[in-house]
Amino acid sequence: MPSDPRQRFLNTYPKIIDTLKSKARARGLWNLFLSNIHYREGVALTNLEYALMAEMLGRCHIASEAMNCSAPDTGNMETIAKYGNDVQKKQWLTPLLNGDIRSAFVMTERFAASSDAKNINLEVKREGNEYILNGTKWWSSGAGDPRCKLYIVMGKSDAKNPDPYRQQSVVLVPHDTPGVTVERALSVFGYDDAPHGHCEISFKNVRVPVSNILLGEGRGFEIIQGRLGPGRIHHCMRSIGVASVALDLMILRVNDPTRMTFGKVLSQHGTILDWIAKSRLEIDAGRLLVLNAADKIDRTDAKGATKDISMAKIYVPSMALGVIDRAIQAHGAAGVCQDFPLARMWAHMRTIRIADGPDEVHLNQLGRAEIKRVKELLVYPYQEMAIDRMANQCLFTGGRRSSCGRRGRRS
Repeated sequence: MPSDPRQRFLNTYPKIIDTLKSKARARGLWNLFLSNIHYREGVALTNLEYALMAEMLGRCHIASEAMNCSAPDTGNMETIAKYGNDVQKKQWLTPLLNGDIRSAFVMTERFAASSDAKNINLEVKREGNEYILNGTKWWSSGAGDPRCKLYIVMGKSDAKNPDPYRQQSVVLVPHDTPGVTVERALSVFGYDDAPHGHCEISFKNVRVPVSNILLGEGRGFEIIQGRLGPGRIHHCMRSIGVASVALDLMILRVNDPTRMTFGKVLSQHGTILDWIAKSRLEIDAGRLLVLNAADKIDRTDAKGATKDISMAKIYVPSMALGVIDRAIQAHGAAGVCQDFPLARMWAHMRTIRIADGPDEVHLNQLGRAEIKRVKELLVYPYQEMAIDRMANQCLFTGGRRSSCGRRGRRS
């Protein structure tokens, strides 16, 4: 990639990616994320099986793209596969599955609290056989790539609808449609993520055919919920791999015999051992949350696994950040510079706590799901209280073992 910021977007990308994609496809390592359990275009893998592979892909930041399994294309392909018609699939899904083009999901807005999708303001107005789009979006990941040919845009098509969840629609917009302007690429803690980019895009009297609507007017909420679920779990799958790399780097660093402090290698200090032990525990716990959510998706669908996906999305990015932070600390000043990948890993992982819904939204959703269990708990309250009393009586009565305990031993 060129170092000149003006040359890092919209006109170039590392050509080695094409070579890697050709090799991966020849070996059948292609579109592994799309399971034929839910999509006829999918491959013969379950989400549970892909979760283990995605963890491995997360260990190298270009591996997912090399196997056509990188965001936001994965979520966009699933969206078109699930909600698109045959014409839309032929025009957009086929080239995406072939790795010929890339795409961007365009939802977040600069001047709205977009974590509540009801606040989306970009106007989608029908005029004859066309929709006219006006508004501004930002954090449109992937829009800086010269191979990005499609924007999947969420906007407000019926602001007066009394049902706030039926006001939004999703429209397919070719990148070169007149009126579409990529205004700038946003940085993430100073990283520009070129050529992928996270862009601010303006839409000024952008006209697209009515046939470009996805699923139908007022179906936007339904679509984004169906899209974001799998996208969230894919991020978590890869994040386990990122955290594992950070732990590996930390172990290598603290066992370096050339780095002695107070007469000991770093690994002989109790604090370091504590960091490593906690990291191992947290990574393995996060993996189980991810695998549980993936299995639930296989057995139901993304909607049926909403609670499990939220649990993984809440826990895994924060867990990975903690592991990376310990690895940075173990590396000292080297951990925050370009000589090691840890600073870039931390910057990327910090965005995952916001992307596809901030932690607070998922915590709120999870809390509401848990509180509903009160109905189950109140079904047999007296029986449960009786069981508790019996259990207590079977332990000790007046300092002496009860007859319940003695009978248990004789039997």
